[in-house]
Amino acid sequence: CEPGLCVCLSVCLCFVGNTRVLALTAAFSLPQVFNEIFPVWTYSYLALLFPVFLATDYLRYKPVVLLQGLSLIVTWFMLLYAQGLRAIQFLEFFYGMGTATDIAYYSYIYSVVDINLYQKVTSYCRSATLVGYTVGSVSGQVLVSVAGWSLFSLNVISLTSISIAFGTAWFLPMPQKSLFFHHLTSQRLGCEMKVMDCKNGAAVQDHPDVQRAPGWEDETKVPLNGEGHHSAEKWQKVDIVKVLKDLWRDFLQCYSSRTMLCWSVWWALSTCGYFQVINYAQGLWEMVLPSHSADIYNGAVEAASTLLGAVAVVVVGHIKTSWAMWGEVALALFSFLIAAAVYVMDTVRNIWVCYASYVIFRIIYMMLITIATFQIATNLSVERYALVFGVNTFIALALQTLLTVIVVDASGLGLDIFTQFMIYASYFAAISLVFLVSGICNIVRAYRRQEQVQSRSPESQ
Repeated sequence: CEPGLCVCLSVCLCFVGNTRVLALTAAFSLPQVFNEIFPVWTYSYLALLFPVFLATDYLRYKPVVLLQGLSLIVTWFMLLYAQGLRAIQFLEFFYGMGTATDIAYYSYIYSVVDINLYQKVTSYCRSATLVGYTVGSVSGQVLVSVAGWSLFSLNVISLTSISIAFGTAWFLPMPQKSLFFHHLTSQRLGCEMKVMDCKNGAAVQDHPDVQRAPGWEDETKVPLNGEGHHSAEKWQKVDIVKVLKDLWRDFLQCYSSRTMLCWSVWWALSTCGYFQVINYAQGLWEMVLPSHSADIYNGAVEAASTLLGAVAVVVVGHIKTSWAMWGEVALALFSFLIAAAVYVMDTVRNIWVCYASYVIFRIIYMMLITIATFQIATNLSVERYALVFGVNTFIALALQTLLTVIVVDASGLGLDIFTQFMIYASYFAAISLVFLVSGICNIVRAYRRQEQVQSRSPESQ
């Protein structure tokens, strides 16, 4: 029943509409929203991410899942009734807490199901997320455009949805183990164990004679229920100093690989720009076509971009190519297309062109991030998978914070929204240039190695 509860929770959380941006722009001037309110969310997200990461594992997920629901309830309650700039900035802090605690929800499911079900429950939760976003966006658009509902009414629906998710979370069972602080150890070294094959998500039998690929560690072994019944198993609590040392050791080992480093760098850089664009896109649309002067279709655009992005993700899963050789060039090419989409969104002051460019932007990003996720996860154990993606997200948020302080915040340059998007387009163009140069060098090295091998073959004969 745990996967079913998590799916229900996912749908309820993602049913929250995109009314927060519109509600804030309706109550405050656009410079206040862009330069004084939104930056608080970025700073809060960054400041809370690492403490939440440790607290999630130490408290065994469920308490932090409940904290996420409570944070979002406070956010939407304040969105309905809070007044004044300081109160709204406080609202953004709680919203930052709600997004930072996402890690607890996405980690929880793996702590309560068998390792053989990882791939299936991941599919359930991602499908539920897609359904929630799509239904929320479409229903919000229909209620505004057809039924003539107000933003206040939509925010009431969002608050109700979050409250249902919060209530659902109370029925989730409390996990007995976690990745770092709460381990299950065995006194019998010969206990039958299984490990996860990261390439296809299947469980494979561990045996002393089996040759493992680099990157496998003994701590990736997970005892399955009912196996190794002759061994005396017990729970062991790990102190925080040892946890931090283990994290640092794994961090150095993971990022020593050039392939891992390359995809992780793109992940962090592009996610930083992606966050900035999606956070401020509706503000840009408001400047191009104010919502009080014409009908807007923001919800429909969000739904379309989500669905088409999901289709692109499915398609890219069937593409067969040598990502080791051509991956960096592909990242350069598609990053350039992202830069072009953001540039068009910024310079062509037509709302339909803005909508189309945004859809293209999201489709390309979702496709590339899926490829990056697979490439990174292929050679990682379960623990390192969580570590690498956590580090990449943290770096992305750190870069986003720096970009926000310099470009967006009123205490920095405090640039207008159109100038901001021109900078974001230039940012993605710079990413494209970096990976194009790196990719060409990688291809040249690969061909040189191939020529050297071919030249040595006749000599050896």
